[in-house]
Amino acid sequence: MENPTWVEIVETNVGKYGDLVVGIDPSLPDLPRFFEREDGCWIDRYVNFILDAVEERVGFVKFQAAYFEAGGLAGLTALSAGMKRAKAAGIGVIMDAKRGDIGATATAYARAYLTPLADGGSGDFEADCLTINPLMGPDTLDPFVECATRFGKGLFVLCRTSNPGAGWIQDKMAGNRLISDRVADLIGSFSPPHAATLSPIGAVIGATVPNEGWRLRHLLPRSIILAPGLGAQGGDAASIHSLRGARPGDLLVPVSRGLTRVEDRTVSPDAYREMIVERTNQFKAAIAYDYAGSQATSG
Repeated sequence: MENPTWVEIVETNVGKYGDLVVGIDPSLPDLPRFFEREDGCWIDRYVNFILDAVEERVGFVKFQAAYFEAGGLAGLTALSAGMKRAKAAGIGVIMDAKRGDIGATATAYARAYLTPLADGGSGDFEADCLTINPLMGPDTLDPFVECATRFGKGLFVLCRTSNPGAGWIQDKMAGNRLISDRVADLIGSFSPPHAATLSPIGAVIGATVPNEGWRLRHLLPRSIILAPGLGAQGGDAASIHSLRGARPGDLLVPVSRGLTRVEDRTVSPDAYREMIVERTNQFKAAIAYDYAGSQATSG
């Protein structure tokens, strides 16, 4: 059977499990001590532990590439295995790598993360969707967009991010437009005109900036927004709905440390798993949204 496209994965999995994306960020100081062993394979154990806990509960996971790269070859091996396991289970896989470069280098990044093995990719790190950085200009996005379009993948382009310093450039004026608005216009330009479905080229807009998010959503009516910042960064679940459009699946909400970080590192494996399941259910309930009911109310 032909592999589903990113938009098909989003529509199916949001319908089954909701909008929550589980972030897999293996940072040992934030995790229980039972992961620490002398064999150096703790990242692999951690990834499998999280997938065991959330499989059949959520439709998406987001792997933060930096933590796996910091783990060296063992980390990259665990990343590859985790991505393959998640995809085999029908979980949508987002690679949070924030790549962006010129010409041939951007093409190589697209081959690494978006190209199937049968079409020239390595097969080791093939994701369903990739985060990318537009700072170097529109031409640097073209190889990613071409690859995503060709293979049915998705992209999340950094637009108005959740970090405290984002406004230093993203809220500045360029000509008569805010830079984040100009990026949103660029993202929207990749959507096929008059299409009735969600666009596979989406935007990263922080849950910490609901006012900016509301404005940008109106520029991106058909785009999927990835809205980080809920949980550890202080984003408010009650205001996150300002980033929604009119279609189920047009907002995905990643939570990483808010799900997995512990204060008491002596917690047992059973207690940690129970904690993750409970937090997962709480976040799912907090961000749940009835599109049909909302439309009926507004109509």
